[in-house]
Amino acid sequence: QVQLVESGGGLVQAGGSLRLSCAASGRTFSSYDMGWFRQAPGKEREFVTVIRWGGRSTYYTYYADSVKGRFTISRDNAKNAVYLQMNSLKTEDTAVYYCAAGEAVGDYYYTSRRYDYWGQGTQVTVSS
Repeated sequence: QVQLVESGGGLVQAGGSLRLSCAASGRTFSSYDMGWFRQAPGKEREFVTVIRWGGRSTYYTYYADSVKGRFTISRDNAKNAVYLQMNSLKTEDTAVYYCAAGEAVGDYYYTSRRYDYWGQGTQVTVSS
C-alpha cells in the first residue's frame, strides 16, 4: 500500500554534504514511523536514523552514534516526503541508503525487520 522512492544519492568528497529525499505514497503518511538504513558492501544493513510519530503533530528522532551530530532527519507531511541531510561526510558513510516506513516500529526501531515498507535504495559514495 505504501511505496517509497529515494533520490539524491551520488558521489561526494569527504567533508561534503548530500541531502537524500524519500517520496512516499499513502494518505496516512503522517502517522508512520520513517527511518533510514544503510548497507555497505560486505556488511549488514544498519540503522541510521528514524523519526517516530508521537501523536498529533509530535515527532521524535533517534540517531545512530556513528552519524549523530552530522546527519539530520526531517519530514514534510504535506509533501509526503522524508529527508536526510548529511553533513561532514566520511568515507565510512559510503553505502546504499534505504528509506523505510513502519506503522509502529516500537522500541526496536533500530531493527530493520520492524519496518513494513522499503524503498529500492540510493547509492552514496564518499571519496577521500
